[in-house]
Amino acid sequence: MTINEDRLDELIETATTDIGAIAYAPLATIGDRLGLYDTIAEHGPLTPRELADRTDTAERYVREWLAASAASDYVSYDPETERYSLSPEQAYLLADTEGPASPLAGLFQLAVAAGKAAPEIERAFRTGEGVGWHEHDAELFDGMKRASENDFKESLVPDWIPALDGVDEKLQGGARVADIGCGYGESTITMAQAYPQSTFVGYDYHEASIEAARERAATAGVDDRVRFEVAKAKEYDGGEYDLVTFFDCLHDMGDPVGVAEHVRETLADDGTWMIVELLAGDRVEENLLPRGRMFYSLSTMLCTPNALDQDGTHALGTQAGEGRLREVVTKGGFTEFRRATETPPFKMVLEAKP
Repeated sequence: MTINEDRLDELIETATTDIGAIAYAPLATIGDRLGLYDTIAEHGPLTPRELADRTDTAERYVREWLAASAASDYVSYDPETERYSLSPEQAYLLADTEGPASPLAGLFQLAVAAGKAAPEIERAFRTGEGVGWHEHDAELFDGMKRASENDFKESLVPDWIPALDGVDEKLQGGARVADIGCGYGESTITMAQAYPQSTFVGYDYHEASIEAARERAATAGVDDRVRFEVAKAKEYDGGEYDLVTFFDCLHDMGDPVGVAEHVRETLADDGTWMIVELLAGDRVEENLLPRGRMFYSLSTMLCTPNALDQDGTHALGTQAGEGRLREVVTKGGFTEFRRATETPPFKMVLEAKP
């Protein structure tokens, strides 16, 4: 066997980057929990001692954490002053003081929590059985909420809904909406706050998430127009909905065609199904990108095992692509399907009509 030294060096560099990312991920969640990012964003530039004093943490650990964060490009370091700071972009992604939901910190939290299921996923590789969403560490659910709520706050009402044909006007006038796979209810509550004339029902099969969603709705003061119920996507109740929404969840379902058929049955004849999915190509070679690596990996740990834990074995995976999603939707009885808009680099918004 002949070794190409240049190619070997490239692989070693890739592995070094990946191992560093894996090692930094728990440090990111620690910095998030202890308020290290928030404090630097609000009071920086700071020395390690100053940051430790402001956060009531141990300076020696903080010093090493700051060096790791700077080497990872998530914190900025000035060698002349030996102080650390966050740029506006770093703060937006990691600190609640600048961004609406510290989305990057949420993704780190999600990734670390997903890794805790590695023994169960390894067994599933051998048996072919599924691992349900409900079987994961509870940190996963909070990480998912935090990773996605930035999109809901910044894109859902300003961009995604207006891109749908006539939906914004319906919601302003008063419409009935079902939000499937709602999780902690951030998407449902965001829509309810923007459209006070409409009523909303959020459905999710995960009981703990529904309990959290009910509490959040009460805190937000929208529980008079919003309710949350435990139900699977093929079994939620009601009918004649003007809008049914699926945010990043159709690819998690074991029988997406059956789900599409149920959506068609519960949708008004002039209603709309909004499907928000990851912005992916239809072929593997189109997704061999950094974001594709992230989503294929999360799909292996989360989405595909969850689909295989349900009725049916379709298991679309995160990188389903618009073509496969179109096939699912049209097999479910819908005659109109289009990409309404997209929010690069991660999201596409699909619109289906009966």
